[in-house]
Amino acid sequence: MLLAACGGGPETKKAAAPPEKAPLPDVYKVKLDTSKGDIVVEVNKEWSPRAAGRFFELVQAGAYDGSRFHRVIRGFVAQFGIHADPRQGQLWRDLRFPDEPVKLSNKRGTLSFAHSGPHTRAVQVFINLRDNRTLDKQSFPAFGRIVEGLEVADRLASLYGELAPKGAGPDGVKAELEGNAYLEREFPRLDYIRKAVVVP
Repeated sequence: MLLAACGGGPETKKAAAPPEKAPLPDVYKVKLDTSKGDIVVEVNKEWSPRAAGRFFELVQAGAYDGSRFHRVIRGFVAQFGIHADPRQGQLWRDLRFPDEPVKLSNKRGTLSFAHSGPHTRAVQVFINLRDNRTLDKQSFPAFGRIVEGLEVADRLASLYGELAPKGAGPDGVKAELEGNAYLEREFPRLDYIRKAVVVP
């Protein structure tokens, strides 16, 4: 009975196979189409394999599309990665991945995943706007570097500065819970990523 019920006749259609994930290249580039212009990032798997894989996955999933540069401190870092839709954002935030040794230093123009302690990297990324080698000792391995558009990163709006309560910037918890609804309402002058794509 079970076999007969599951077998189906000649008119039964086969279920469509889920789309295959694109394999992670050893080296790839991502274009961030921002409100200030294009930034092109080169990512090398050798520098930080887990971070390279997660960034590739997030870009392919459109997780950074519409993301605000919610923490921009002139001459220090420009941070992004809070999902525009808080429901989607929660799914990614829960997918934390393990730490890795620092192979590429946090020099000006490099990118690293933000974290709040051991093994808490997930979604948010920052661009180093200066040489931040002190971050190497705090387990922030850089995984990519800007190859075009570093001057665009320098122009990202920094008028809000550090996150609340230390500065006048967004409340990080509210931003994650409400997404762009909160950021657009309370911090309308933040720059943002229109779309992030892996380029050939």
